Amino acid sequence: MKFDFGGYATKNDLKCSDGRTIRQGAFSECNGQIVPLVWQHQHNDVDNVLGHALLEEREDGMYAYCTTNDTPAGQQAKQIVLHGDITSLSIFANHLKQKGNDVVHGAIREVSLVLAGANPGAKIDNLQFAHADGTLEI
Repeated sequence: MKFDFGGYATKNDLKCSDGRTIRQGAFSECNGQIVPLVWQHQHNDVDNVLGHALLEEREDGMYAYCTTNDTPAGQQAKQIVLHGDITSLSIFANHLKQKGNDVVHGAIREVSLVLAGANPGAKIDNLQFAHADGTLEI
């Protein structure tokens, strides 16, 4: 699979900074979907789209395989991730169903590169940058 980097878009059973806890299976319907990768949840402007993320449900959360596009913003995002300047991911989701503060269902609409994520486990953990000559930088 070709992607630039990967990480947990959200991890289950960790209290987020907004007081909510995402429970296992809350985003099961999003498994296999491709959603936009944006900067800091600014999804109201096409210039903030950095690429896309393929979502993979895992037992401990929703993993995102992220690919940046060839726009200046996408390439800048690739460089700041590669350099380690940004290490956090976050999601924007809607159609949420909750039981108290537990999120039990929802639809992920985008994955964001963020300065600091609400979910403490939403971190980039895999760099795999593909170069034009077919080599990988890991």
